[in-house]
Amino acid sequence: MADTIFALSSGSPPAAIAVVRMSGAEAGAALAALAGDLPKPWRASYRTLRVPRGTVLDQALVLWFPGPGTATGEDLAELHLHGGRAVVAAVEAALAELPGLRRAAPGEFTRRAFANGRIDLAEAEGLADLLSAETELQRRAAMAMAGGALSQQVAHWRERVLTAAAAVEAVLDFGDEDDVSELPGDFVGRLLALADELADWLSRPRAEALREGFRVVLAGPPNAGKSTLFNALVEDEAAITAPVPGTTRDVLTRSVAIAGAPFVFADTAGLRDESEDEIELIGVARARAALGRADLVLWLGSEGEGPADAWEIAAQCDRVEGPQKVRARHRVSAVTGEGLNGLRRDLVMTASCAMPKPGDAALNQRQHALLAQAETALRAATRENDPLLVAEALRVARVAFDTLTGRATTEDMLDALFGRFCIGK
Repeated sequence: MADTIFALSSGSPPAAIAVVRMSGAEAGAALAALAGDLPKPWRASYRTLRVPRGTVLDQALVLWFPGPGTATGEDLAELHLHGGRAVVAAVEAALAELPGLRRAAPGEFTRRAFANGRIDLAEAEGLADLLSAETELQRRAAMAMAGGALSQQVAHWRERVLTAAAAVEAVLDFGDEDDVSELPGDFVGRLLALADELADWLSRPRAEALREGFRVVLAGPPNAGKSTLFNALVEDEAAITAPVPGTTRDVLTRSVAIAGAPFVFADTAGLRDESEDEIELIGVARARAALGRADLVLWLGSEGEGPADAWEIAAQCDRVEGPQKVRARHRVSAVTGEGLNGLRRDLVMTASCAMPKPGDAALNQRQHALLAQAETALRAATRENDPLLVAEALRVARVAFDTLTGRATTEDMLDALFGRFCIGK
């Protein structure tokens, strides 16, 4: 029998309220031990909490949720305490003394929900993203995943694969009978239609861009105004600015949200081929590497000398002696603010096109790879004449779907996923 676990599920104290959760077979007994009796299920009840020896711990609201229809699929109890550090510590110490109880590991409540069939793996990944969401776009995409948008779609695809596999099995088992000697006439068409649906999902913007932010790198030669513009975009004096060439020695990044869209801005060392400063040369090498990882480069150097597809930015338009650009996408001054709002709007529109639409489920790297595997298997099935090979291709597609939702998975992958959660979730 699994241990009964407990943990603080609300924010770190001090706070107005602290919620301590318990899940497992001994949750009811533990609640009764502290509260004096087991309250009515699914209703908040006011109780004085005491240790078995009688010392008062707190006056709290307590809730009792008998399994299996709970968040974890097990008996579940909650203590809504006053949120002082000493109160929480005393209650946790009392719970630790009770038989069969132990402190929860990170993500263990959610892992039990997965193990007990309350959520599948794709929903758990969405929940992890929801807990880390910092922008509105991230929240809405994570809600779609946690709410089962992808899981429901995968279940529909899997059912269609099983239907196709049943038709193949009928040919294999009863091929000598006239009514099942051949596959249905629309068999290949249905598989191609399913493969096309998967291809459409695979072409969508990925979850990584939404989770990590649209990466914008500011690049150009020394003293081109990169750090000043960087500070203006992130609205913070994060980068040191000075008229001395080579002030920026490393790649400096800041994550910010603009109009609900997540960005990562990177300020880089001035690009030049020669320098007597070894540290500056290292910074230049890192700047060039950052260009290769960028979703977008804002080029502040001489026109036409930046990377392909970079935006030409005239960054010091308030200076008469500043660099002139004929085809600048934006003319801005980080000192006066001229052109900055237009640049921000353009960045948001560009980033939005590269990210999932608000509320759409977005595939992460693991999910994308599995859907690609399923699509490849389905297209392979349409090219085979041997029913045995068709059946094997359909099996590969089904296993990919099962792995995506957690019907088939590995402990190492589960450890990595649920390790992203905080203790108490």
